[in-house]
Amino acid sequence: MNNNTFGRLFSVVTFGESHGPAVGCIIDGCPAGVPLAESDIQPMLDRRRPGRRPEVSIRREDDQVRILSGVFEGATTGHPICLLMENRDQRPDDYETLRHIFRPGHADATHEVKYGIRDHRGGGRSSARETAARVAAGAVARRMLMESQTCNRIRVTAGLVRLGNVMADVSRWRDDAIDSNPFFCPDPDAAKAMARELEDAAGKGDSLGGIVEARAAGVPPGLGEPAHDRLDARIAQACMGVNAVKGVEIGDGFMAAAARGSGNNDPMRSPASGAFADAFLANHAGGVLGGISTGQTIVVRAAVKPTPSIRLPQQTVNASLENVDVEVGGRHDPAVAIRAVPVVGAMLWLTLADFALLNMTRRIRKQGGGL
Repeated sequence: MNNNTFGRLFSVVTFGESHGPAVGCIIDGCPAGVPLAESDIQPMLDRRRPGRRPEVSIRREDDQVRILSGVFEGATTGHPICLLMENRDQRPDDYETLRHIFRPGHADATHEVKYGIRDHRGGGRSSARETAARVAAGAVARRMLMESQTCNRIRVTAGLVRLGNVMADVSRWRDDAIDSNPFFCPDPDAAKAMARELEDAAGKGDSLGGIVEARAAGVPPGLGEPAHDRLDARIAQACMGVNAVKGVEIGDGFMAAAARGSGNNDPMRSPASGAFADAFLANHAGGVLGGISTGQTIVVRAAVKPTPSIRLPQQTVNASLENVDVEVGGRHDPAVAIRAVPVVGAMLWLTLADFALLNMTRRIRKQGGGL
């Protein structure tokens, strides 16, 4: 059973619980000789960590990463890489009143019915705290691809394009705006409206959902394994595996259902540059056709539900299936979609790293008359 593992050749198993001693991951399959230091990983973790801004959870975790194995004298050895982030701001007592109560919208009830036991301290394994390990692994995937001869031009950016009823104008997308506002929003004007929307919901003890858009530019054409391991299918799986994500679309996504073929197809013409990706005159497909990358920018959007932990009274049941009302205390993000931005970006890095390695095994060129 590998339900805690993501990837085939570049595989990641995550471990740890929300209020346990630590969270972390073990990466297997990273080639030897990739320059890697904790300083390559920390910046991505800093973007995700709680307590850095008032718009997210007030839990304060430094998320200082430690490389425990797989790196020697500044380079990967080809052996498993273990990354660890200690939980320093644990408050398990905040959840003691919820030991026998199922929080609405959380995985409490489903974990109980599946395993017969659950960690009630902030959801344990089902907590978004686990995503710190994914972001750390994504940073390693990014570093590996930077050293690749065929994939070193890949650049992944992600931003929040919707929060509640506020939508960003993606035609005004600015990469440099993403880290200049607390919402990772690529549209500065929308970011201001998001602040007002979040203040209103949080002031009423409620929460908001949102949409994260991630873009991968510089992806070489040819990544993907049809028919049952398509690139877009694996990207969708990667994003759907992120806490609170309830929907994923690639390219035009669900809007394609309202289009006609004449408007949804991506026309092609002979490119002056001679580059395959430049032959496309549009990108409704989001950079993937037939499960294989076209060389255009990959565009993926993930819909994130409102944070289920809210301060308003909610109806639920306890472990004996008796009716109770609950108001969830503790420290929670008023909109988990904000911190989902670096997580979705990390999952895109991980997916591309896995397919990049897989592609190396799929093509043998003839050189000088031989294999």
